[in-house]
Amino acid sequence: MDRVVFDASAIQKAVNAIGVRISADYRGKNPLLVGILRGAYMFLSDLSRALTIPHTVDFMAVSSYGSGTSTSGIVRIESDLRINVEGRHVVIVEDVVDTGLTLSQLKKTLEARHPLSVKFCVLLDKPTRRKVPLVPDYTGLTAPDAFLVGYGLDYLEYFRGIPYIFSIKPELVQSEPASR
Repeated sequence: MDRVVFDASAIQKAVNAIGVRISADYRGKNPLLVGILRGAYMFLSDLSRALTIPHTVDFMAVSSYGSGTSTSGIVRIESDLRINVEGRHVVIVEDVVDTGLTLSQLKKTLEARHPLSVKFCVLLDKPTRRKVPLVPDYTGLTAPDAFLVGYGLDYLEYFRGIPYIFSIKPELVQSEPASR
């Protein structure tokens, strides 16, 4: 571990603040929260409990990686939604956005299914890594350009269950972080 970047208290404060905003914005609308697996599962769980409005939850697993750990920018759906998004307000819930390539492509994919709206909700935003002009509609915390793990984020599938977010020393990461 390099250092704790966001402790459990800061994360919960950010999640609760997003919950207040989404509850106000979607009052009377019953939004569908779409958690992007696997990293967003903890965030989505806490966010769902923070909402004060009726909502439904579904999950997608997507991949946008080419031969290495960098994004290809082309989204491959590995596990699709079970709930039809047509005529629904959709909030895509993601753990972190950095390049924006995956979320931009995912939005196009979901918009082709005719929802009423598609918005982005991210726990962590890394705007310094952005390659496309994407601004999340709901952001919890602005993250440094570091390889972060914990609270759903992983390194080689480890560290997801830790209740805070910390950075890993660069020399421990064998290749560049996967872009999302």
